[in-house]
Amino acid sequence: MSFGSSKNGDNVLPFPGRRMVLTPEPAPLLPVLIVLHQETSTPGRVGNALRALGHPLDIRRPRFGDALPETLDRHAGAVIFGGPMSANDSDEYVRREIDWIEVPLREQRPFLGICLGAQMLAKQLGAQVAPHPEGRVEVGYYPIRPTEAGHALCPNWPERVYHWHGEGFQLPGGAELLAEGNDFPVQAFQHGHAFGLQFHPDVTYAMMHRWTTRGCVRMDSPGAHPRHLHFAVRAMHDVTERAWLKRFIDGWLARMPRSIMSEAAE
Repeated sequence: MSFGSSKNGDNVLPFPGRRMVLTPEPAPLLPVLIVLHQETSTPGRVGNALRALGHPLDIRRPRFGDALPETLDRHAGAVIFGGPMSANDSDEYVRREIDWIEVPLREQRPFLGICLGAQMLAKQLGAQVAPHPEGRVEVGYYPIRPTEAGHALCPNWPERVYHWHGEGFQLPGGAELLAEGNDFPVQAFQHGHAFGLQFHPDVTYAMMHRWTTRGCVRMDSPGAHPRHLHFAVRAMHDVTERAWLKRFIDGWLARMPRSIMSEAAE
């Protein structure tokens, strides 16, 4: 059996007695802007979910000099991830990222803030970001309680999700609470097309190994879970969290208007 070659160089298999029709390739999807805060940081499971949907990743690190776009007309959405710094820090890039969040808010583009990114979104919306009054942290898996709005947005939330933070935030004015917790009451919220998650659905198994090895100082803080529990609880709740993240990302990207998606891809 021999293979023919198409005009664009792809191998095609002819079927005897049938007219061969080459279907055009679908238009490429817009990239998603990814904002990371360390040289070794990765978008983890969120990046995997976006790539699986066919979206390229436009990765930028403003901390190391990367510029942020003046508009998201050429992006399907934007995600700001976590990091060891605080949204209250005076570093220029921290202030610049918080100010930049006004772009997706103004243009009504899908925006997702994870941990530090959620705290930055909260500050952009006028809410306070602060440590726990008793110095407690969430490092490990902790229970969350989705609200009625959270259930309506995305069903089948995991009972426990992975955290790595020592600061929390108030619910911004005009935002809707999607999930709440104990030590840090605001765990997820929505403001138009923007979402903030205090927890880390992006963390892969490899990332958890790195964090629990290099972040041992944070693991000595009040409320933190010992390293072995991170992996023991992950074995019980990770499947649910991974399935929830896929549904959430699908619905989050669907907020990009189809007309804009098609116009920007031309």
